[in-house]
Amino acid sequence: MKRMLFLLLLLSQFTYAQNTAVDANKKAIIASVEKHQQELINLSDSVWAYAEIAMKETRSSKILADYAEKQGFKVTRNAADIPTAFVAEYGSGTPIIGVLGEFDALPGLSQKSLPERETLTPGAPGHGCGHNMFGAGSMGAALAIKELIAAGKLKGTIRFYGTPAEEDLAGKVYMARAGLFNDLDVCLDWHPDYENKANMQSSQAVTDYTISFKGKSAHAAADPWNGRSALDAAELFNVGINFLREHVKPSVRMHYVYKEAGNVPNVIPDRASVWLWIRDSKRSGVAEVSERMKDIAKGAALMAGVEYEIKLNNGLYELLINETGAKVLQKNMEFVGPVTYTKEETDFADKIMKAYGQEAKGISGSIKPLETTREDPVGGSTDVGDVSYIVPEITLLATTAPYESPWHSWVVVACGGMSIGHKGMLFASKSLGTTMVDLFENEQLRKQIKDEFIKRKGKEVWKAMLPDGPPQVK
Repeated sequence: MKRMLFLLLLLSQFTYAQNTAVDANKKAIIASVEKHQQELINLSDSVWAYAEIAMKETRSSKILADYAEKQGFKVTRNAADIPTAFVAEYGSGTPIIGVLGEFDALPGLSQKSLPERETLTPGAPGHGCGHNMFGAGSMGAALAIKELIAAGKLKGTIRFYGTPAEEDLAGKVYMARAGLFNDLDVCLDWHPDYENKANMQSSQAVTDYTISFKGKSAHAAADPWNGRSALDAAELFNVGINFLREHVKPSVRMHYVYKEAGNVPNVIPDRASVWLWIRDSKRSGVAEVSERMKDIAKGAALMAGVEYEIKLNNGLYELLINETGAKVLQKNMEFVGPVTYTKEETDFADKIMKAYGQEAKGISGSIKPLETTREDPVGGSTDVGDVSYIVPEITLLATTAPYESPWHSWVVVACGGMSIGHKGMLFASKSLGTTMVDLFENEQLRKQIKDEFIKRKGKEVWKAMLPDGPPQVK
């Protein structure tokens, strides 16, 4: 009996020592983010000011890569043959934990950091999705882990991915096709939002097509019978797509614009093209609708007597949720604690929402409870989905704008260039970093996360939905 009590005492002391070490490492993460706080804010503000769009983020990518190199990371630029993609790595051996960083802006959203609409540069891009904070926040977490590895407190490899063109050309899919995520044990990311929470909701799978029609021009008044209108085919195609809407699942979304539609009314258009996106909650659903779309394009071309071509620009998988990882993230967000705001910040939040024409509901710095995953996701698509089919993925959402802010708007741009955005970014750095401590320390946890990943993925074999060759910058 005494021997048993002695062994239990030893075990409890060992467990206490382990927990104390982990707590110390997590406190070191928070201290590191606070130590580098101004540097991270400067990075974010610089990327905010550059406001570079997909595949043109030259300065944004460089400032983040240069910072990582200065901090002792080994940096590989031109990753996957993309000039603005890079990978920054520190450490050796396993586990290998990755964190994603984005930095592309959206066209036409230039905005000063003010609570009323005032462009910084008329017609220029702006960070309406907060990606200026995304890369800098993830960098803060990676740097904090790097310092623990350098101090001998953690063992393994930390890897930061500088991923361009999330808003347009799906940079991560090209990086995934090049195998850059294949050896990761777990990957993390975060995204600006109007709530702090561990993400439990998937995204929509999507395919991006250009459907082109080629006909024969003729004088629209003198001899239209000699022409074959490519525009007729494009319009018939879109009529077909709109009739298809009745016969698809409620989760399906189809959106299109005309890219070419003729030049003048008195010439039969010999060329016309439609840019079409098809979304659904699952990649398999998108594939099914895409096949029907192809038949509609063929039929439209036959009716108009023209030729047609369907080009796949890119496609994205839905996000594969990992509940085990989300629960770990949730605990660490609670460990970090809620974000608090000054009266000036709450006033800014209310004023900017009123200026936008929406009800002011304040700003939420609290940490939301873990949600239940909905069957059909609401909202957009992300190339993080493709990463999530290669490696277990954990996603954090952090408050960087007023409650129920309109995303992809000047409201998000303004808040991302001032203290409201900065506070959310630093909260993300701390929450991601402390979660990584658990992933580095706990082999059993990594196994549980991977087991869930394998179960959720099932028999699905990831394949990049991309055309051959490198991405074509628009």
